[in-house]
Amino acid sequence: MLLINNLSFFRDTKLIFENINISLVNGQITQIRGKNGSGKTTFLKVILNILISKSGEVFWEGKNISKNIFNFYNQITFISDHNTSSRKLTVIDNINFWKGLSSSKISDEDIFLLLETFNLKKYINTEIMYLSAGEIKKLELLRLILEKRKLWILDEPYNHLDNLSIEILNQTFVDHTNNNGIVLFASHYTPPIAKLDILDFN
Repeated sequence: MLLINNLSFFRDTKLIFENINISLVNGQITQIRGKNGSGKTTFLKVILNILISKSGEVFWEGKNISKNIFNFYNQITFISDHNTSSRKLTVIDNINFWKGLSSSKISDEDIFLLLETFNLKKYINTEIMYLSAGEIKKLELLRLILEKRKLWILDEPYNHLDNLSIEILNQTFVDHTNNNGIVLFASHYTPPIAKLDILDFN
């Protein structure tokens, strides 16, 4: 379980959000919804301990993350709204880097199936700098399967995706939660996922 308790954040003297309370249990998908500039990304960064809140606490599996940060990070895959893949490396080189970093046991056969599903197999030896924004986004999302972590946190995961890729991502979220995973994502787009919990940022 991820528990956010009375979380508030100021940037200088400007209040970004105040007294946010939310609990995410196994099998739950939650969207942080709001317009650009509403504080969605800041909220995720506070949860991830990238930014420090003015007040409030974040608990993972009953423990304050500030006292258990390494265990917390070992159970998270965070997909940022900014690309983290290396532009000068090929698709397969980036995948192998992420695989090694997370000590993933995923097989080469499963990697090729993932690339085929997202229509990226033909780019396997292509440097990232030559891919479109949508193709890079799909590559970044492969980390969800590669890393096999319990808690997925994503910032604007639907940006640059075509309709088929959106459908695949939605099903991937559902499959993860059916296996007792947790999904938290920030987006101005609300996908047609059954039993989606929504926290609106105005």
